[in-house]
Amino acid sequence: MTDQAVHPGRPETESQAPGQPLPQTPFSQVLRHSTREVHDRAHHSRYMNALLDGRLTLEGYTKLAEQYYFIYSTLEDAADAMTSDEVGAPFVVPELHRTQALVVDLERLAGPGWRDRITPTPATRSYVERLREVAYDWAGGFVAHHYTRYLGDLAGGQVVGKLLERTYGVTGPGARFYDFAALGSPSAFRTRYRALLDAAPWDEAEHERIMAETQHAFELNIAVLDDLADAAETHRAA
Repeated sequence: MTDQAVHPGRPETESQAPGQPLPQTPFSQVLRHSTREVHDRAHHSRYMNALLDGRLTLEGYTKLAEQYYFIYSTLEDAADAMTSDEVGAPFVVPELHRTQALVVDLERLAGPGWRDRITPTPATRSYVERLREVAYDWAGGFVAHHYTRYLGDLAGGQVVGKLLERTYGVTGPGARFYDFAALGSPSAFRTRYRALLDAAPWDEAEHERIMAETQHAFELNIAVLDDLADAAETHRAA
């Protein structure tokens, strides 16, 4: 995809014959373009820079997995609620779900009894509250957060999975969060996901609401990473 702006209802080229209706730009393209800037800020946050540069201890990564447990368990509870929603149900893909993988990982990373010790950061609490507000009974809100989390896990998240093995020697339990083998080809799934976005019966006003909520989801994610960065000095690798 180029850096040229993409607008709903406007073609990327102007090669149509006079009098023919202009084709709609697929919503998947519009959504991706609308979140590019905030996506890049999340990827280059202080916490992610420290993690990807190998400047954190394994405990520093574990803190992220702990916050993910609160976020994904809520998002996947919302997915259960969406199974009866005509628009939201096609986006409920059990092979994407990460909560059970996080349980396995935290048994390895945080040790037995971890549920009694972990707590959400203030930003994580805000994230979970927003999920409860918009993802249980609004298909567009569910998809906005679903898109933000899982498509990121299938793309940039795989870099973190490789880092866990390379830097900390963690494979299998401890890194199951990044194992999507049950999903099949990630590339094929992303194509399928884009088709779902493009086929959903949303009008332009709903597209705008979903884009705004997706940007909000990214901002919530950045806030969680910032909370972790503020505490990261105690988890710096020697």
